Amino acid sequence: MDRQYDFAALEALLKKRSFKALREALLELNEVDIAEFLGLLNGEEAVLAFRTLPKGMAADVFAELEPETQQLIVAAATDAELAVIVEDLYVDDAVDMLEDMPANVVKRILKNATPEMRGLINQFLKYPEHSAGSIMTAEFTDLRPTMTVEQAIEHIRRTGEDRETVYTCYVVGPRRRLLGVVTVRSLLLARDSQLVSDVMEDGVISVATGTDQEEAVRLLQRYGFLSLPVVDAEGRLVGIVTVDDAVDVMEQEATEDFEKMAAMAPSEKPYLKTGVFSLARHRIVWLLVLMISGMITGGILGRYEAAIAAMPLLVTFIPMLTDTGGNAGSQSSTLVIRGLAVNEITLRDFPRVLWKELRVSLLVGVVLSAVNFVRLILTYPGSEMVALTVALTMLCTVIVAKTIGGVLPLIAKACRMDPAIMASPLITTIVDAVSLVIYFAVAHRLLPL
Repeated sequence: MDRQYDFAALEALLKKRSFKALREALLELNEVDIAEFLGLLNGEEAVLAFRTLPKGMAADVFAELEPETQQLIVAAATDAELAVIVEDLYVDDAVDMLEDMPANVVKRILKNATPEMRGLINQFLKYPEHSAGSIMTAEFTDLRPTMTVEQAIEHIRRTGEDRETVYTCYVVGPRRRLLGVVTVRSLLLARDSQLVSDVMEDGVISVATGTDQEEAVRLLQRYGFLSLPVVDAEGRLVGIVTVDDAVDVMEQEATEDFEKMAAMAPSEKPYLKTGVFSLARHRIVWLLVLMISGMITGGILGRYEAAIAAMPLLVTFIPMLTDTGGNAGSQSSTLVIRGLAVNEITLRDFPRVLWKELRVSLLVGVVLSAVNFVRLILTYPGSEMVALTVALTMLCTVIVAKTIGGVLPLIAKACRMDPAIMASPLITTIVDAVSLVIYFAVAHRLLPL
């Protein structure tokens, strides 16, 4: 059965106020699908549908809701209902929710949280934005090295229900210092009498609370971990970053890079939920920068007005040269930006990237120049020097464009800027100006202007 049809049927039950039937139907759905259904409703209907959910499911659904829907439910919930929701949320989900809430709503939520939960939330909110500490969760399974395997398994059974993951357990010593890691698989295959210290792996790979969240995600990807421990300055275990946190970060960072590569200021809201003025504000700054920088191109054309007047045929090749140069530069910048994003390329690789792009651009430039030379000879008989001018310009433009496209993201990285800003729009604008200067410089040397 089509899921949208199911949503329509659920909405019909809600409108008829058949709350018992609606509750039974919702219980058959996944929490993510229920959250999607609630997101399609207006404020009052979303609150009514949410209140039909059993307590155990309500918090899981709440964590999947969009911030706007969460705010509606928080505003309509009683203090008792709010206390249940907050208490059942994992700490990282609670922190994510609070970061998107107005101050008065945050104050009310913290008021209804238990002292322990309130302390954890306040602790998490103090970590720098986009750091490992800001995305970690405090619900992890910890063991002591002096436990036997039997005691460890019993401890997991007793506390595992409230943990975000139980597959990977972390061994801590005095003052919660991280000593090692052990998987449930290792525990199940070990003898009951063995000590956890004998089964665990030491030399644990971890990150500090202030580590950039992208670095934490890269470590999870590189080593194939399900979770990554986060320690404070004294080496004490304070939380873990799980795979679902990593997926959220990857989506967030990819979206941000796409927007920067398209010359837009990043937006945290989905496209359909972002206002027209907000979208315009995010786009206008870069468009103004590119428009002003584009005036340089016009200035170059004005400077060579006499050459254009003497040989108007030169103008017809300008769009081809600038477009090809822009596309060539964009190809290189895209590959280098992607390499930097996935840590395949580092600043130490600058000479290798430069040398590789020079060789690639030479090969590509020779082919494009040769094709253009033959085409122009056939199209404009007797204009061999014009064809040679265009071909040489094409070769130089491609070499310069690909070199600029490959090098600029690395320069941005060295200057602690996001390499994504050195993408297609900016590269194209720079290459347009460079290609025109090369074009008319070659034309003055080879043609009677």
